[in-house]
Amino acid sequence: MNKNDLVESIAQSANISKVAAERGLNGMLQTMSSAMEEGERVTLVGFGSFSVIQRAPRLGRNPRTGEEVPIPSRRGIRFRPGKALVRKIQ
Repeated sequence: MNKNDLVESIAQSANISKVAAERGLNGMLQTMSSAMEEGERVTLVGFGSFSVIQRAPRLGRNPRTGEEVPIPSRRGIRFRPGKALVRKIQ
C-alpha cells in the first residue's frame, strides 16, 4: 500500500473527499515528524509507538576492499508494534 492507496482508503472509510483525507494524513505525518525531531515518543494506542534512538559509533567494513570504515553515531527511529496490531497479524 502506498500513500495514494492510504488516502483513498481513508476517504472511503471516513466518507470524506480525497483532498480532505490527504490534508489530514499530511497533517498527521507532519505532526509526528516534528515531535520526533524534538526527541518525543509518538504512541498510537492499538497500533504501536515510534521513538528516536541514538546509535553508537562503530566500525564497518567496505565489502569491496575489506577495509575497516568508521561509522559515526547518529539518531534513528524505532517502531514497536502494539499488542493489538501483533494479534491481528498473527
